[in-house]
Amino acid sequence: MPITINREYVLSLLQELLSTPSPTGYTHHLIERLRQEADKLGASTSLNHKGGLIITMEGQSSARTIALSGHVDTLGAMVRAIKSNGTIRLSIVGGFTMNSIENEYCTIHTRSGKTYTGTILTTQPSVHVYDNADQHKRTEENMEVRIDERVSSKEDVEKLGIMVGDYISFDARPVITSSGYVKSRHLDDKASVAALFGLLESAHTHNWKPVHRVQILISNYEEVGHGAAYIPGDIDEMIAVDMGCIGDDLSCKETDVSICVKDSTGPYDYHMTGKLTELARAEQIPFALDVYPHYGSDASAALRAGNNIRAALIGPGVHASHSMERTHSDAVINTARLLGAYITAE
Repeated sequence: MPITINREYVLSLLQELLSTPSPTGYTHHLIERLRQEADKLGASTSLNHKGGLIITMEGQSSARTIALSGHVDTLGAMVRAIKSNGTIRLSIVGGFTMNSIENEYCTIHTRSGKTYTGTILTTQPSVHVYDNADQHKRTEENMEVRIDERVSSKEDVEKLGIMVGDYISFDARPVITSSGYVKSRHLDDKASVAALFGLLESAHTHNWKPVHRVQILISNYEEVGHGAAYIPGDIDEMIAVDMGCIGDDLSCKETDVSICVKDSTGPYDYHMTGKLTELARAEQIPFALDVYPHYGSDASAALRAGNNIRAALIGPGVHASHSMERTHSDAVINTARLLGAYITAE
């Protein structure tokens, strides 16, 4: 039976997720929000010691357990040093190019709970002042945060309560267009998390159960490589739900569900990938099979940690990954539909 996914619910939750800062290491606020949402949808929850969320959907049978993972942590930065002129030198969290965050608005999150806004700029931001502003290398040491406060010295900044190690989040600026496109930072991987909750909402609203027990793992350290290195020991197979890449010789489009057959860590499980492909065809879901040479997932982390599982990787196609990203709402909804087909298939 085809799974019905509530588009309005998924897109509303996605906008909320995108608007809530959660750079890797600073995800506790959003994890708690998702725990409350899962509780509201009737699922049992727990936290691992790293602060990741585990959501359990009881199945018609408990003989096997399937894991579906999505990560809520995003790219971001941290205060590396406070400079003598009252600007902040940053240290990046996750992998991205400096030009992708140049001129972006940001928020500094202090340990006291206060927040301050700012803008990420090069140290030579004006063509009216610097002869070679256009040639100035966009490297970490040549970038800084201009704080929206009256500061002109290191001491001024310290009086605000800002210190080394405070997190810096980038404004996501989410927009859903009338044509169905979703453009925002951090669709990697909040689009997939919204799809997973669309699955939970469907099971709760339409009163269906997966064939086998399902555990949804919302990880919080994926962008630095160890998000799902730990998974509960009774899991038999795992589908990492993460963005599909677009560009070069890849087939995936923003309207597709990506089924990754191989990434930088090697091939994904042949039989699981085949089953997902067959189900996508049967459900008439637009999909693409692709190889991602510069990619790793929560499933990669789980396999490298020695977990005895089979693994696959799917997700909505996302253009300009780790920059100003874009996907289509159809791809997000269809990712949930394909996952629903998988966990309700015999």
